[in-house]
Amino acid sequence: MNWELIWESLPKLLAGTGVTVQLTLLSLAIGLLLAVPLALARLSPNPLLKYPTAGFVFYFRGTPLLVQLFLIYYGSGQFRDVLSDMGLWTYFRNAWFCAVLTLTLNTAAYTAEIFRGAIQAVPRGEIEAGKAFGMSGWLLFRRVTLPKAFRIALPAYGNEVVFLLQATSLVSAITVIDLTGAADLIRSKTFAVYEMYLTAAVLYLIMTYGLVYAFRLLEKRLNAYQHRSA
Repeated sequence: MNWELIWESLPKLLAGTGVTVQLTLLSLAIGLLLAVPLALARLSPNPLLKYPTAGFVFYFRGTPLLVQLFLIYYGSGQFRDVLSDMGLWTYFRNAWFCAVLTLTLNTAAYTAEIFRGAIQAVPRGEIEAGKAFGMSGWLLFRRVTLPKAFRIALPAYGNEVVFLLQATSLVSAITVIDLTGAADLIRSKTFAVYEMYLTAAVLYLIMTYGLVYAFRLLEKRLNAYQHRSA
């Protein structure tokens, strides 16, 4: 094990780690904003909302993320003229944009299903109690259904966040230099396979268990009333 090479390569690997964190946070933030409306559309009795959303979720949950990346990054070139006329080609020829777009749509689909199940799992008694206090419509959803659904969804959503963090390693396949991309670039120049990939693995482990610990604390805090009542 070449420890000197690992030390010398650490700044580049940490820079790649920063890219990984940025991709994860940005995709999660936008994906979460999309997920709640998508979940509500999935629960809607209106077929114009329900079935297109179901198709979107089915596609992004049922196909490999790497294929989705390739379709958006490389496949968008097939529609260059159309995208240029719409002023979008500047974005779709950018690997970073395609990576964020793909990760966002993917996590939005998974998170929408998590929230759909959580909304359906909200105890009917709590909804009836909200109605008894005069709540209805949006107020009932915002004050009762959504907070309870978020608590129910939190463990599964924590797993999705970890999955997305690890899934960002695929963006190096479309030339984005994240942590995996930085490790692979150094490996190609130094042939230090074990040193680079083991160091990258350690950094991923640190981020993964940091997220797991953070979600456990959040879950414990949000569900503290259950422990007190018990």
